[in-house]
Amino acid sequence: MAKTALHRPSGLGPAPLLTSLAELLRAWLPRQRWFAGKGRPVTDVTLVSTTELYPGCLHLLVRTEHLDPPAHGSPGTPPPDDCYQLLLGVRKVLPPRLAHAAIGRANAGPLADLIVYDAFHDPRAAGLLLERLRRPGTAGPLRFERDIRVTVPTGLAPRLLDAEQSNSSLVYGNSFILKVFRRIQPGINPDLEVPRALARQGCTRVPAPAAWFRTSRPQEATLGVLQPFLREATDGWTLALESLALGLEFTDEAYELGRATAEVHLALASAFPIDVTSPPQNRPLATAMSERLDAAVRSVPELGPHADGLRSAFDALGVLGTAARPAQRIHGDLHLGQVLRAGQQWSVIDFEGEPARPLTERRRVQSPVRDVAGMLRSFDYAARSRHPWRPEWAQRCREAYCAGYAAEAEWDPREEPELLRAYETDRAVYEVLYEARHRPDWLPVPMAAVRRLAAERQ
Repeated sequence: MAKTALHRPSGLGPAPLLTSLAELLRAWLPRQRWFAGKGRPVTDVTLVSTTELYPGCLHLLVRTEHLDPPAHGSPGTPPPDDCYQLLLGVRKVLPPRLAHAAIGRANAGPLADLIVYDAFHDPRAAGLLLERLRRPGTAGPLRFERDIRVTVPTGLAPRLLDAEQSNSSLVYGNSFILKVFRRIQPGINPDLEVPRALARQGCTRVPAPAAWFRTSRPQEATLGVLQPFLREATDGWTLALESLALGLEFTDEAYELGRATAEVHLALASAFPIDVTSPPQNRPLATAMSERLDAAVRSVPELGPHADGLRSAFDALGVLGTAARPAQRIHGDLHLGQVLRAGQQWSVIDFEGEPARPLTERRRVQSPVRDVAGMLRSFDYAARSRHPWRPEWAQRCREAYCAGYAAEAEWDPREEPELLRAYETDRAVYEVLYEARHRPDWLPVPMAAVRRLAAERQ
């Protein structure tokens, strides 16, 4: 460990550290799966906060600035600057087991000639992070807290999940999972706020937080949440693909998933306030959807020929005036990858919402039909992931899911066709933009939905 370099007080200031890190981070950050500014070179890196968790391990919040920020209003577009959470290790020599985590060797500053690496890959760093969560307290601007009713054992072996996601997740001994938010925005993250509220409601569909940590600098923000790890569970996406591969139906599972979704929505309606005195207006909602479409067309020209047909879904919603039922807190990014099934029990996870959207927007009350539309799109994604495409499989899943939702909620999303079509169209537009930026090979999947939805022009 480079203890002498890290223990010099002058070496921990932002300016000296940046001398060591800025060039490395400008090259490394854009290559990370969770980096939001894809295709936009990092022009500047500044340190928002620096905390030495132990010698050789630094917790950082860094702000990046980007070249040529796209036009404001584009759905899912990050602002001209962004804040990210990093856990960096520093060593003279990096062992082979950590070679894949290397960021680079610093050429100047207090870390000169030392190797900097992503310490979330380091079992020692990950284990010490869990110990911080087990023992509430502070470290600089960081505050570690936990639910005193939950026992978190010591010595749980950590492993970093390598699945594609917009954050980083550490599993400890197959007992707990720590989601570390990479892109940091001020305020409480819904992935902490919502599960805590649902736990107080006695909702068993959502794993309750066991511990969490946050920062007070420069503003209050959630950094990570520790929850029970459902090791016997399988995510809905995997189960759906298995059913497709074996030529099996998925309607029973879809029906029960619809019931689970409705149960969570009912618990959310009890856990958070609903303004029943001011029914939400459909016209402003339709206008916002149309504006997102316009911005997406500017970014993905393939949408252009279908824009009028897609906009007709928003126009049909706008003329309705007032929504049929009050808005409430929802999941915000519901799809088959956000649900787990163990035995006959579906659980709902990842209440963070769409990470690319502002935190205030993700915490806003909305129609529960938005979640329903997200899951309907997910059935279509699953069906189109295999050849030949099986649209009838997806349609049967969609019908079963809505029927299960209606059985639990006592209202059927299909009874509001304009709202359902508008939300499904808005989701498909978002998917096109996302795939174009992050997974171009997947672009044909949402584009097929775009053509179908545009053809439903009324």
